[in-house]
Amino acid sequence: MVKGKRILKVFIFSLVILLISGCSKKINNKDANSGKLKIITTLFPQYDFVKEIGKDKVDVSLLLPPGVESHSYEPTPKDMVDIKNADIFIYTGEYMEPWAKKIADNIEGYDLIITDASEGVELLEGHGHEEDEHEGHENEEDENEEDENEDHAHDHSGKDPHIWLDLIYAQKMIDNITVVLTEVDKENKEFYIKNAEEYKKQLDLLDKEIAEALEKVNSKKVIYGGHSAFGYFSMRYNLEFITPYKGFSPNAEPTPKMIIELIKNIEDAGVKSIFYEELIDPKVAKIISSETGAKMILLHGAHNLSKEEIKSDVRYIDIMKGNLERLKEGLGYEE
Repeated sequence: MVKGKRILKVFIFSLVILLISGCSKKINNKDANSGKLKIITTLFPQYDFVKEIGKDKVDVSLLLPPGVESHSYEPTPKDMVDIKNADIFIYTGEYMEPWAKKIADNIEGYDLIITDASEGVELLEGHGHEEDEHEGHENEEDENEEDENEDHAHDHSGKDPHIWLDLIYAQKMIDNITVVLTEVDKENKEFYIKNAEEYKKQLDLLDKEIAEALEKVNSKKVIYGGHSAFGYFSMRYNLEFITPYKGFSPNAEPTPKMIIELIKNIEDAGVKSIFYEELIDPKVAKIISSETGAKMILLHGAHNLSKEEIKSDVRYIDIMKGNLERLKEGLGYEE
């Protein structure tokens, strides 16, 4: 049954690709009505970066619906047509959105410009710098679990795609986005470059603020009840992230044995807080909190926003500043 569902998904995806590739080309590079570049992005960081760089010169859309967890997302036929009708399509990279790479491979030669925002960034292998103390203890059990979750998309096996959580790599993404905007819309080249440089200065200041603050916490050990998204962040700021998840996607849930080991780790270390991720039921964090008394604190991976966050006009910088304040709370910040 699972295999049948997977075959059906592949068939539908292939059919949509064929329909898109058979559509006629666009004539203009800008929206005929607004005169703005029409841009579609896959994740919230790229969406927000484009807004900061392009401001009123672009019409940017986020492919993910509000509140949808990004790792389990699959584009609809309408999404695929919208992408084809855009001027620029920006995705994170083949390890975050493997389907986006397939789109890129199948509509070459059309007016649509496709940009891999991770270009030029050396991705971390395996589990990155997030500690996995459980690996190797239960290979057979893990293999069985992987089989059960085989139908889940976006397991990011092999490479860590979460580069936007490193403020320096975020600036590289901004550079990649700026390059494509200036190439497509040469009239506003200086406008885009100026905005990008000003925004990067803000990220530089925030990077220094985070680095200085996290040097003053009592503990560098972050117990995280979510998937391994903070490898680049932990490496940048010398933190030790410990999670019961083995991979880069929340779809493959940790085994009971891994959770038990993490609970023991918390009790032995006297940890008072456990962090959880956004937009999914934090059931693993709830179990650990219930068993240990550790306080649950959100640590936002910035993949997407909830409906409430969109209404409040939350920006990427807001999320990263919020993460800093919550880390200070959970790790014991001292002036």
